[in-house]
Amino acid sequence: MNFEFSEEQELLRTTVRNFVDKEIMPYVADWDRDGKFDPSIMQRLADLGLMGVCIPEQYGGSGMDYNALAIVCEELERGDTAFRTAVSVHTGLNSMSLLQWGNEEQKQKYLVPQAKGEKVGAFGLTEPGAGSDVASLQTTAVKDGDYYVLNGQKTWISLCDTADHFLVFAYTDKSKKHHGISAFIVERSWDGFSSKAIKGKHGIRSGNTGELFFDNVKVPKENLLGEEGEGFKIAMASLDNGRFTVAAGAVGQIMACLEASVNYCHERKTFGKEIGRHQLVQQMVAKMEAGLQMSRLLVYRAGELKNQGKRNTRETSLAKWQACDFANKAADDAVQIHGAYGYSDEYPVERYLRNSKAPVIYEGTREIHTVMQAEYVLGYRKDKPLNHMLPAWDKELVSK
Repeated sequence: MNFEFSEEQELLRTTVRNFVDKEIMPYVADWDRDGKFDPSIMQRLADLGLMGVCIPEQYGGSGMDYNALAIVCEELERGDTAFRTAVSVHTGLNSMSLLQWGNEEQKQKYLVPQAKGEKVGAFGLTEPGAGSDVASLQTTAVKDGDYYVLNGQKTWISLCDTADHFLVFAYTDKSKKHHGISAFIVERSWDGFSSKAIKGKHGIRSGNTGELFFDNVKVPKENLLGEEGEGFKIAMASLDNGRFTVAAGAVGQIMACLEASVNYCHERKTFGKEIGRHQLVQQMVAKMEAGLQMSRLLVYRAGELKNQGKRNTRETSLAKWQACDFANKAADDAVQIHGAYGYSDEYPVERYLRNSKAPVIYEGTREIHTVMQAEYVLGYRKDKPLNHMLPAWDKELVSK
């Protein structure tokens, strides 16, 4: 085992941290207060090569390993969950799915411009009546000559108003249940497509989240990802990648909570001494540190399995579950440490607390991951080989 980051990874972390400190931190409180998403951030991330950091260079990416993506997500969420979410959806859920399941034509047409940051990708699985129960989705795609005619609705879709390409899941044969779901690459510009942002969110207010609508959208048969009926497998494999980025982001949120709390512990005095001298405050800080270190180990373990081209559903599920729970608790304690000021947007911790709740719910609720882990231990759940594995990271190719 090697717990050392490479020089390239350390440079990447410094680059993203500096970007967050200069381009996000000074403005995010106003963006959050106004419910405003700044899409120009995506272009600035692209300029740094961060929109395809783990995509091979042959497909327009930076060619770094999968843990480089974790580093990017950590540091972005240290600034705000909204911007980590954007990279999670664009890179983790969409681009990595194209890398794993797409044919060469699809990769050249869609993956290359996404990895370069010229186009933005998103992911459309959740529906008003279908969240954890994917088989309950109602969106359909009916074959008609050289097209599939897509009808339905998706909700809670990140980048709904800003993405160019969407990976959309629909039934091509409802009689087959899970085995009748297929995946499609859908372009925003096509007739019959529309989107609408959701307002009044509890957290992640500076992110663009909303609904997608498909009214007889004609999807060329060439835009079927994988084979008919492979949509459920593709969705679950995509979630392995998305959950990995969410877990990494949770590590970044714990970092943010810890930094804010440590600063306040030295700044605020009660009963004649810094509040950091009080043992119950120290207990909360210690728990944050423990959560940070444990979560980071789980995340980078899952990333290393990805680097080796191995299935990591079990490990990624555990990382996502635990890191998001630790982050939610860290944010709650950070507010407590700040006392009454923690309840005000004068300090960032109230935003951290609001933002920390959504990751406990999306991409598999805490309860779903609890059941998954129990079933692994009890022997009820086993991961079968996929006919399309996420490509292992080729260190030799990068070093040449």
